[in-house]
Amino acid sequence: MRQDIHCTGKPHIHCTRKPHINSYTKPNQNYHHSFVSFKFHFMEFQLQDPKSPKTLTMSHVLVVPYPSRGHINPMMNFSKLLVFNNPNILVTFVVTQEWLTLINSEPKPDSIRFETIPNVVGDKFIDVVEAVMTEMEAPFERLLDQLVLQPRPPTFIICDNFLFWAVRVGNRRNIPVAAFWTSSTSKLWVQFFHIFLQRKHLENGENFIDYIPSNSWIHLADIPLLDKNNQQILQWSLKSCQWILKAQYLLLPSIYELEPQVIDALKSKLTIPIYSIGPNIPYFNLGHKSHSLNGVAQSYIDWLNLQPDGSVLYISYGSYLSVSRTQMDEIAAALQDSGVRFLWVARDETHRLKHMCGKMGFVVTWCDQLRVLLHPSIGGYWTHCGWNSVIEGVFSGVPFLTFPLVLDQPLISKIIVEDWKIGWRVKKDDKFDTLVRREKIVVLIKKFMDLDFDLGRDLRKRAKELQLLCQLAMKKGGSSEINVKAFLKNIMESGLTHEASNGLHEVQVAIENFN
Repeated sequence: MRQDIHCTGKPHIHCTRKPHINSYTKPNQNYHHSFVSFKFHFMEFQLQDPKSPKTLTMSHVLVVPYPSRGHINPMMNFSKLLVFNNPNILVTFVVTQEWLTLINSEPKPDSIRFETIPNVVGDKFIDVVEAVMTEMEAPFERLLDQLVLQPRPPTFIICDNFLFWAVRVGNRRNIPVAAFWTSSTSKLWVQFFHIFLQRKHLENGENFIDYIPSNSWIHLADIPLLDKNNQQILQWSLKSCQWILKAQYLLLPSIYELEPQVIDALKSKLTIPIYSIGPNIPYFNLGHKSHSLNGVAQSYIDWLNLQPDGSVLYISYGSYLSVSRTQMDEIAAALQDSGVRFLWVARDETHRLKHMCGKMGFVVTWCDQLRVLLHPSIGGYWTHCGWNSVIEGVFSGVPFLTFPLVLDQPLISKIIVEDWKIGWRVKKDDKFDTLVRREKIVVLIKKFMDLDFDLGRDLRKRAKELQLLCQLAMKKGGSSEINVKAFLKNIMESGLTHEASNGLHEVQVAIENFN
């Protein structure tokens, strides 16, 4: 699970059928092309638009994310990918009432609609987690009671892996369920095969475990989930592991070529079908010619357009947690001393940081992250190591400075630095409370952004190699493209089973045409 939950009061809102989610992309209202396409380096990706001529809608997929940005984004992006590839699918995306107010102004295809359940609230992070795990199942089941009475009842459920109760509801109602993991596959390997299945063994003194089977190892003390302060989170995580085997499918938001050994190991040990279907990022939005930027977005894009290629360091700590004020001050001072160009996304205290950082950079509260990372002026990415953000960086071919904060992020930092070899650590030990002083940061970022520095050139070369692997996986015949098509066939077959029970055998024709 990713720790980016918002603790809120109880907003009141009407459930609407309006647009979609994507924290990184501003609204684009044009979905009327028969094909959506864009050119990215040497390739052209084409995605069938849901407003192409329609045939019989036979499958209704219920998508249930954990209510936080780091979970909602990849599951919505994947939902859009499904309906772009097959307009015969209807998606109902289930969010809390609060989250609908946050995402309903953004565009979505007509074949994706929203339904809401009541908000979950809490004063602390763990209180919200507890509420999600104990209070959301009943209203979700009541919603399902309503949906099954509609002309097109749900035939398939895609749920966040952390929401074990959604798997339970699907099994109880004989609806196939795909559990959607929202982090790296290595994190799943550690959590399921070591912490869940071998907990007693770990408690008996084992100091290291592998996160890439028989290849790469991590010290137990470096796994935040095992920290004594995270015991409640650990118990819910173990509960979700228990229900993985009761789902009918497992979806990984990764690219096979990025994690081949651990994905192969998972497939050899689990009996359910496993699909790596990444990247689950909004790359398909980049091709819309009607995509427009608001004034703030245009201002930082205009600024980037004036900078030399590869000269700007992009800095972002994700959508929820941030670093301490003391650490922010050290970073700001280092940026001013270094003379390095930068674009910094800082949700709080932007005015103060702008004053501290000097005139070499740009500080904003939000940006269209993927569009920024793909800009030719960006030469590196200082990241908190959230999985969605890391995959956007890999897709964009940029090297990383890793600054993990919590939960899965230290492991992802380790993967970036030690396994993929496309980044350097800012913090030597990846601990949350480690303070890195300005002097060290100055030396690090000057070397990192020096395009003539040998080690920096090696990072950039390797980053471009992984970018190519990512592109090939998405191309026709690539690993992710094949897996998405295979999973779509599973969805359509679930629709066929439902329709056949009602005597509507003509849906078989649509499946044959899709193959």
